[in-house]
Amino acid sequence: MVTVGFVVTPGFPVMSLAALSVFEFANIEADGPIYGITVLSEHGGAVPTTMGTTVNTVPFGQEHFDTLIVGGNTRVTPTSPALCAFVVEAAKVSRRMSSICTGVFVLGDADLLEGRRVTTHWAFTEELKVRFPSARLEENRIFVVDGPIWTAAGNSAGLDLTLWMLEKDYGSELARTVARTLVVDRQRSGGQSQHSALLEMNPKTDRIQDALSYARLNLKTALSVEELAGVARLGPRQFSRALRAETGMSPAKAVESLRLEAARLMIQTSRHTVDVIAAETGFGDQERMRRAFIRVHGQPPQLIRRMSQPAATSR
Repeated sequence: MVTVGFVVTPGFPVMSLAALSVFEFANIEADGPIYGITVLSEHGGAVPTTMGTTVNTVPFGQEHFDTLIVGGNTRVTPTSPALCAFVVEAAKVSRRMSSICTGVFVLGDADLLEGRRVTTHWAFTEELKVRFPSARLEENRIFVVDGPIWTAAGNSAGLDLTLWMLEKDYGSELARTVARTLVVDRQRSGGQSQHSALLEMNPKTDRIQDALSYARLNLKTALSVEELAGVARLGPRQFSRALRAETGMSPAKAVESLRLEAARLMIQTSRHTVDVIAAETGFGDQERMRRAFIRVHGQPPQLIRRMSQPAATSR
């Protein structure tokens, strides 16, 4: 049985506990306890969440855990000496040391991040860079695995992280079964971006929103300005002006952004060749897509594919 310790601190968000659902349902699907879960805190007892509800916890002690996960908070809080000492000792015996959201700062205070590839929620990346400059921050990934250090970006990304733990511990079939039970997307790889291109554009009107949503569903086609303007029920010039006013982008740049997002997701989560992905996302050919990736991401698609899979770990 794999033992999991999950550390919470006062004022933690309820959503962070969602990561434990993977272990909970793995036990249910396996018809027996394959994970032992202990929720921990410095003093034990009832620990309040941001909602005012409480969770019963066990105080730090001498128990060793195969996997220790430090949950996050809604802000970066000081790491108490007791918590830091507990994490330092746990790192000596645990197979995996993990964090969700701001929990990565606790790992940093325990001197576990030096030279390690890590991630955290986008709202805290700048602070992480300042606090732990020796850490290799990959700020646009939902989770990162570097040897024994596993870090997740935000609370929802904790589900992706623990599904990957389950897959590594007990195989892909059980992980897929649990993902289906939880009704979550099993295809979210660690390399997937924390941001949505359409969300980043933030269109203000329904007409522009409709045109961009249409574009995202029809990336394989040419997507001319005239076609998008027709969806928006505007003339081509009027549409181009409205799109630029609302998103700061020309129609060509907006479509390219959507194509890049779709292509990157396919590269990270599918086995399609780069040629197939270029065709399916409307780039037409591999070279045109490669140039766009280097210009925007600074890396070619092949390198992103190699980096997208978390490193394997052994039990």
